[in-house]
Amino acid sequence: MKTDQLNRSPLHLLHRAGQSAGNIFRAERTGNLTPRQLVVLMTVAQSEGLSQTGIVDSTGIDRSTVADVVQRLVKRKFLQRRRTREDARAYAVKLADEGWRVLRTAEPLAKRVDQRVLDALPTARREQFIAALLAIVDTLERMTAQGKPRA
Repeated sequence: MKTDQLNRSPLHLLHRAGQSAGNIFRAERTGNLTPRQLVVLMTVAQSEGLSQTGIVDSTGIDRSTVADVVQRLVKRKFLQRRRTREDARAYAVKLADEGWRVLRTAEPLAKRVDQRVLDALPTARREQFIAALLAIVDTLERMTAQGKPRA
């Protein structure tokens, strides 16, 4: 693929943008958290007792990755898990005290990363950019859920 083709490839450009944002995130020293780990902590903070399936549904992160992230965060004592009463196979997840502490430190740093990413665009285009990303995610997730063939 020629370079000009790569520069017109949404898949490639989204990947590069994600890598760049991840590099900025790591540079902020967000408590040795990955962006996905932070997303899981933020999601659990908003919905204490959420199941791992609920985290998948809320974040769009695949089931096996959520299981791995939750396990790592439990080992680090950021999250606590317990079996639910309704389904003995499911875990309810909540933030441990250390998780709340880390989240209070990491959230402002993550907001700064978000702002640095948005600062790459003129102010007038920032809301359009977020709306376009949401439209892409919503449409592609619906297509996947409906089992439509990938073009």
